[in-house]
Amino acid sequence: MLMNGRERILARLAGRPVDHLPLMPITMMFAADQIGARYRDYATDHRVLVEAQLRTAETFDFDYVSCISDPAREAADCGAKVEFFENQPAAIVESQARLADKAELARLPMPDPLGGGRMTDRVRAAALFQERVAGQKLIEGWVEGPCAEAADLRGINTLMTDFFDDPKFVAELFEFIVAMELRFARAQIEAGVDLIGVGDAAASLVGPQIYQEFVWPFEKRLVDGLHALGTKVRLHICGNTRRILAGMGRLGCDIVDLDYPSPLGEARAHMGPTQVLLGNLHPVNVVRDGTPASITAAIAECHRQAGPNYIVGAGCEVPRGTPEANLLALTAYARNRA
Repeated sequence: MLMNGRERILARLAGRPVDHLPLMPITMMFAADQIGARYRDYATDHRVLVEAQLRTAETFDFDYVSCISDPAREAADCGAKVEFFENQPAAIVESQARLADKAELARLPMPDPLGGGRMTDRVRAAALFQERVAGQKLIEGWVEGPCAEAADLRGINTLMTDFFDDPKFVAELFEFIVAMELRFARAQIEAGVDLIGVGDAAASLVGPQIYQEFVWPFEKRLVDGLHALGTKVRLHICGNTRRILAGMGRLGCDIVDLDYPSPLGEARAHMGPTQVLLGNLHPVNVVRDGTPASITAAIAECHRQAGPNYIVGAGCEVPRGTPEANLLALTAYARNRA
């Protein structure tokens, strides 16, 4: 029963047998380095991103390729000030937040994902992946979750006080964001992606009460909307999500991708046996600074805690400077386990 990468991932998500474990580590700066590209070019030129992802997937036998590069695409197209660096990820200038004045939300036009901005570049990456590896590797698109995008537009510290000072504004902002992200996702789906990743990093910074009252309902609307568009959903919330694991499990995501502070065993206990889990090695201490032997032992423990509904990956992005032998150890583990 030999499968290609796309078949393997989709079979795992459907609860069907697989020939071996799927392999889906996040690579961005690491991928750019594989082709000697500046990260600025990786993040701003879809052709560079696609070439780097394809080279990485081929070298390390990944089962997928991804359009992910940085969280500033939607915010940039909303008019946020974004600073670009030669060989590091772009950064949103929080001191000049796009929605520093809350009244700006009512005047904020909905950006067009095909309007020629940074979102369009991601859509073009999806289309180029479709030309190059359709049917062979699973193609992953990406959008920001409601809490993360709100932090990008409003400023993360300001957003945290908004939950208490102006909950009505937060709800209106989240409404705008979910509509924007579904529009962006639709364009990527129509270009050829099989799955949409949702990054909602800021959601790990709120407590369980705020998460359940404010964030979860809009994450749920986003996930349900993505499913209605006919795509699969991978949720990734950077950081410590131990206090919100049960809520994450109720979202109905096809994959819950956990960062290293949240043990897979706890996630399994909260989310039940059928939820597909991904992760969650410490990207620096284990993946970059470990050895092939220590990585093999660590990923085996992740697999043990997660059980059979599992996909191999790190807790977050594989860091730049990770020895190739270390990443190949993940590949070897995946290729020898079902």
